[in-house]
Amino acid sequence: MRHSRSEHKANGWNSIYKLAFREFKNKQLGYSTIAIIAQSCLGSAAAMLLLMGDLDMTLKMVLLFFITIFCMVFNGAVLAQLKPLYTFNLLILSVIFSSLVIIAHII
Repeated sequence: MRHSRSEHKANGWNSIYKLAFREFKNKQLGYSTIAIIAQSCLGSAAAMLLLMGDLDMTLKMVLLFFITIFCMVFNGAVLAQLKPLYTFNLLILSVIFSSLVIIAHII
């Protein structure tokens, strides 16, 4: 049976995710430390660009709230030593959200 192009792309992303998660799980202590620093810097940059933008103040504060919450939830997950799967998924969520805010304000 042949796979469609979209199934092939989905399998590609899934294999990248599994490979990255396996690496994160094997060396969780080191990667968590580096991820806290990198993710906090990315969240700070997103917050700075957001506050420098010309959006409505209410929308700015809502987006700032989510940036802060996602960053703090990941940091809390690391400190609470949650399972690697939860910590890794929270890291991805935080990085993607902060990156989207940065990209939206650059464009």
